[in-house]
Amino acid sequence: MFLSRFRVNTARPGARRLLSSPQAMHAAVMSAFPHLLPSDRPAPDHPRVLWRLDQRGHAEIWLFVVSPTRPDLTHLVEQAGWPAVATPDEPGWQTRPYTPFLDRLTPGTQWGFRLTANPVHTIRRKEGEPRKLTAHLTPVHQMGWLLDDKRLTRLGFRVLEKPADRRTLPAGLTQHKHPHHGDRYELAIRDTRSLNFQKRTGGPVTLVTVTFVGRLEITDADAIRRTLTQGIGRGRAYGCGLLTLAPLPPTGPRSA
Repeated sequence: MFLSRFRVNTARPGARRLLSSPQAMHAAVMSAFPHLLPSDRPAPDHPRVLWRLDQRGHAEIWLFVVSPTRPDLTHLVEQAGWPAVATPDEPGWQTRPYTPFLDRLTPGTQWGFRLTANPVHTIRRKEGEPRKLTAHLTPVHQMGWLLDDKRLTRLGFRVLEKPADRRTLPAGLTQHKHPHHGDRYELAIRDTRSLNFQKRTGGPVTLVTVTFVGRLEITDADAIRRTLTQGIGRGRAYGCGLLTLAPLPPTGPRSA
């Protein structure tokens, strides 16, 4: 497994085209793997190519890619990077082996995390109507989607709770009186977006994405390795599902 990082040059027209279309970015990412054909689908329970865009500032956007094989992002450097300064030693992106990090993960260790996901649920508007997949739209329900006990058990971690002296609402309740979210957990929502685009083969797609940051503790090392290499939830072809971990500082901010 490999983890790659590429900084997007937002001044380039090619970058703006990729950033405006999850479909186009997905195609560009998959083109980094010459052995993969467009028709290839990942086998169930096998590592897959995952990607995520992180915006750290007005003109600072990073593309992260986790993949079973080493990617070649030359085409992305030419379209959306800084090709004039690329060299064989510094090609315009960074890739490092991911497997040694995955192998070191153990239960009980704590990490900062970042995840962009597509929180959804099924609803039935009236009796006898088929259930319909729909996005969670409020922060309380978006957090509830991630904090679901069964989901976290499958994913192999738990989200840490805040110490009582750092909570600003009694018993960790939100202003909506929901008993499990908001101020109780080391969890925050940094960004929510509604993406609308046209599939190349099919109709229009609307995707609500949410970026979570927080602190977690590993409960099952094998399960979190699967999570880190297979992704979380729906929309993984469109930049959702990639969970990344970062060491926690001994003091200071508590978010990834």
